[in-house]
Formats: sequence, C-alpha cells, structure tokens
Amino acid sequence: MTATTSLPPHDVTDLGLADEGVRRIEWAEREMPVLRLIRERFERERPLEGLRIGACLHVTTETANLMRTLKAGGADVVIAASNPLSTKDDVAAALVSAYGIACYARRGEDRDTYYAHLNAVADTHPSLTMDDGCDLVSLLHAERPDQVSEVLAGTEETTTGVIRLKAMAAAGALRFPVVAVNEAQTKHLFDNRYGTGQSTIDGILRATNILIAGRNVVVAGYGWVGKGIASRMDGHGAHVAVVEVDPVRALEALMDGYLVMTHTEAAAWGQLFVTATGNLNVFRREHFAAMRDGAIMANSGHFDAELDLTALREMAEGHVREVRDNVQEFDIGGKKLNLIAEGRLVNLGAAEGHPAAVMDMSFANQALSAEYVALHHAELEDRVYVVPEAIDAEVARLKLAALGIELEPMTAEQTAYVASWQHGT
Repeated sequence: MTATTSLPPHDVTDLGLADEGVRRIEWAEREMPVLRLIRERFERERPLEGLRIGACLHVTTETANLMRTLKAGGADVVIAASNPLSTKDDVAAALVSAYGIACYARRGEDRDTYYAHLNAVADTHPSLTMDDGCDLVSLLHAERPDQVSEVLAGTEETTTGVIRLKAMAAAGALRFPVVAVNEAQTKHLFDNRYGTGQSTIDGILRATNILIAGRNVVVAGYGWVGKGIASRMDGHGAHVAVVEVDPVRALEALMDGYLVMTHTEAAAWGQLFVTATGNLNVFRREHFAAMRDGAIMANSGHFDAELDLTALREMAEGHVREVRDNVQEFDIGGKKLNLIAEGRLVNLGAAEGHPAAVMDMSFANQALSAEYVALHHAELEDRVYVVPEAIDAEVARLKLAALGIELEPMTAEQTAYVASWQHGT
C-alpha cells in the first residue's frame, strides 16, 4: 500500500486514471442535486467536524460525490470497496488525487486484498462507520473488539447488511447504534426498485447482448429489488416467473401478473435467472442439473452466495471458460450454463450500478443520517434504527424541488379534519 507526503494513504490500481474519474464524477453530480444542496450546507455548517468516517462502500462515481459531501461537512474520510468487482478504478484514483480522500480499492482484488483494505480502514480508528453489507462493522466486532468502543454510531446502506445487523442486535452482539439507511422510504422505494431494476438489466445486457423479449426470466425473491427487476423484465417483453419462500410476497407477485413457481419448477422452465434474496444457495446442485442448455445466471444480491458456485464448479469438473467479458461458461456433461460477473452483483460487476439520479436520494439519506448520528449518538441505544421520518421527508422534498415540482399544502380545515376523531358519517 502506498503513502506519500502529498497524497492521502491509498492502494488503487492507477493514479493516472484520475482525470477520467473526475470527468465521470462531475457528470454524475449533475444528476445528484439533492446531495449537492446538502454539500453546500455542510460546507457552511461543518456538522461532521472532528469525526473520522470509515466507509466500506461500492467505489463508484455516485459514492465519490457522497465522500466529497462528508468531507465538506468536516469529516476525515477513508473508504474501502465493499465488493471486489464493483470498484471503478478511475474513481478510486480521482478520490485520492483530486479530492484528497484516502481510498483502498482495486477492481478485481482478491479476498486477501479485500480484507487488507478493510483492515486499513479499521486502522484509522473511525468514530463513525458507513457500511454496504456490514463487513466493516462485522470486522470491528469480531476481530477488533477493543476498538468498538471508539465508534459512536454507524449507517448501513443495503438490505443484506441490515439483515446481518439485526441478527447481531438480536444476539446482543451489536455494541453501537446503526441507522439502517436501506429502510428509508426514499431509499428502498426508489433505489432498490427503480435503480436495481434498471441497472440489473443494464449489467445483463452489457455482458451478454441477449434479447430479453420473449425469454423466460426467473426472478428469485420479491422484495423491493425483486419487484424492480421483475417489472423491468416484464417491460422488456420477458415472460417472468417469481420464486419466493414468503407466502405474502408470492401472492403479491401472482397478483402483479407474474407466474409463481417452486425453485425446481423454475429451474427447468427458465432461460435467464436473477437472484435477489439476500440469502445463500438459492439455486443449488439439483437446480443446475435441471436447467436447460444455454441458461444464463446472474445475481443482484449483495454477496456472491445466492448461487451455489462450489457445486457449479464441481459439476463442471474444470470445464470452465470465459466466453465473453464477464461471462463464464460451465460445461456440465455437454450442457452449458453461463454465469455473469462471477455471481457477484451484476449491476456493478458488469455495468456501472444505479443511475446517479436514484443514488442522489440514497446518498442524501446517508449524509443526513451521518449528521443525525453525529449529533444524537449519545441518546441512542446499541440497536438498529430506521431513518428518522424528518430526514426521509426532507430528501423527498429536496428531490421534488430539484425537479421543479411543488406540492399544495392542506388547508387549515383539512389539517384539523385529519387530526380529529369527531368527524364521521
């Protein structure tokens, strides 16, 4: 890892890519007016002064604008990648060279490097954490328990991380409060549904150049992410089937117009499979055996555990080759199954992730939640909190204002009516 007198500590692929990174970061900023307004206020008020924020996030153009906002608020910021394939090397270079932010991220880094980078962030002794998947929080609790007391609070970006944090809290293991940014309505309603819906298809098309129309597409999981993927696949003309373990979500998928199948039924029916469950081994050995020749698999969940890749490699017995950039072909006794982006997040492994306009709201929630925990951490217990309603409403208000949309307030009579129990038939 490199450190110089003129640059912050870092380990990136090529600092020479910084100029291209700056151009792309500035392009994304045009689509992020809410975050820009917050950054302008942060520059004036400096609500994060004296705090060190340790971040483990996808190193993308949108994330770079969040890091700039946190730094404008007075924070000392250091970031590592939250996924080995999601880093944009030009963005990592720009963070270091152009914006003076410590960054540890290389696209394609191996597991050892990934955790070395995570430990480099932990070595800075952050007072606030900002996670996408809970890896930094988990590392601190499991391997650096003496450091945990230094952390005032944290924020968490994604569904999988929230699941892990709630499990920690339920077990009594979580030792500082964390705000689940993923639970904000202006996050999951838009980022998870519209952002992932569009960017998942973007990654699949960039990797494969297949025609979606007329294809049998299986979506595993019908949470906000699965709903977005199913909707966008339907809009492209696909025949969509949903597999679910939750009966309410399965019923919702059925009434939304999709087929609902068991995993075994779907394995034989599908041509394109997309997982979005936050669980592991959603499709396994028996499902791979039932899939048709030429089937394509992609994952839109946070970790590469949703497809049983160990079983897939065993079944291929070494007959694996790269047939396109970001596409591996597994030959299973003459039947060929295709895997995109090594089973990692397809929208970031094979494309650029969510559109900046969507991440504008998600990262506005991150910035405002960081400000909230900086101000209120002493009042919070060691558990998982949802984003305060006032922050959610402010993000929505700023977004509407940026789009030139005004809302008409209720009249005094209407306000009194909805607050009264005395009116009836």
